[in-house]
Amino acid sequence: MKYFSTNNKEIRYSFKEAVIKGLAPDNGLFFPVSIPKLEDEFFQRLTELSLPKIGYEVAKHFVGDDISDSDLKKITEEVLNFPIPVVSIEDGVNTLELFHGPTCAFKDVGARFMSRCLSAFAKQNQKEVTILVATSGDTGSAVANGFLGVEGVKVIILYPAGKVSKIQEQQLTTMGQNITALEVDGTFDDCQALVKTAFGDDDLNAELNLTSANSINIARLLPQSFYYFYAWAQLQPTNKKVVFSVPSGNYGNLTGGLLAKQMGLPIDSFIASANINKVVPDYLSSGKYEPKASVQTISNAMDVGAPSNFARMMELYQENHAEICKDIKGAWFSDKETQEAIADVYNRKKYILDPHGSVGYLGLKKYLNTDSEVGVFLETAHPAKFKDTVEKVLNTEIRVPDYLQECLGKEKRSILIGKNFSEFKSFLLLK
Repeated sequence: MKYFSTNNKEIRYSFKEAVIKGLAPDNGLFFPVSIPKLEDEFFQRLTELSLPKIGYEVAKHFVGDDISDSDLKKITEEVLNFPIPVVSIEDGVNTLELFHGPTCAFKDVGARFMSRCLSAFAKQNQKEVTILVATSGDTGSAVANGFLGVEGVKVIILYPAGKVSKIQEQQLTTMGQNITALEVDGTFDDCQALVKTAFGDDDLNAELNLTSANSINIARLLPQSFYYFYAWAQLQPTNKKVVFSVPSGNYGNLTGGLLAKQMGLPIDSFIASANINKVVPDYLSSGKYEPKASVQTISNAMDVGAPSNFARMMELYQENHAEICKDIKGAWFSDKETQEAIADVYNRKKYILDPHGSVGYLGLKKYLNTDSEVGVFLETAHPAKFKDTVEKVLNTEIRVPDYLQECLGKEKRSILIGKNFSEFKSFLLLK
């Protein structure tokens, strides 16, 4: 499998080159030259396959010869070693719980897969890699956990000061070793802009072997398709159409689902569920894509005003708005609606939604026809990661998993920087 840049379809890169570079030299996103159609035999036995086997069967088409079959099987078995269950909430409405990994967020899947791939490539090249990652919440902790102590890899996490939850910040700033946290005086979009600018800076690239661990990295994105296959299998047998509602910020999770559909998984449609940072729902309704400055909400991991993976969504559909709208509906909800849904689902079903899952639930409820469809919304993080917000809504205490509780007792270590690129560049060159 070869990859091109979304800004230049003529140049070709291997999977290894795409993973190590993270972002193409022209600031485009790497994208596969073709989307493989998986064999009928794979789908016929899908309900019998474990999650690691599904991951291997899907990944092998994208990895090619850059990772051996035996090593790829080891990677998927090591990465996908926690449950990802579909849980029924009410008639026709289910959630896919993606928070049972080591950092209690869906990004454990992509971050751990990428870390194993990049670690293997770093050993092959015998050259230290510096990973830059911008986070609006959970990406940083998942990446840090995946790369903690890995030889030949330094991780630098940028997060917006005062705009992540207390537990998320503790996860980002207490690991030490080869992990450095930069607290940026700005928004997530500012953090993401610093990372992207760094990749285009000749001085930095001459001095450092830079790569990214955001969902702009193809090795972060691809494994996010695995759990759609696994979720679909858990819903079988059903004679109803399958619909996924995806709480969305940078749109990597939704793009992973769209890849699964184009590989042949019989998903009928998707709902792009957003908070008031609704540039993609606005695009779906108007046909015009207009990035905006992000606005802070209680579903902070979705506070993105210029989602990177929009370029990949456009590539999947050749920028055909009508075709995109056949597969994706848009929805957005306020903090008030998000809180009301958390309270409603808890009062009726005793199920605790996190703010992002609540947005996904609302999107599903807006469009789902239970007579002909069965729906799944993604619960992307453990509600304890948003303890203050959720407890205030429910007026009840949420048990904090042991791993998160341990983080709360550690000393925060971060470096405060401005959003000016020259300051960030100076830090990297001195690091």
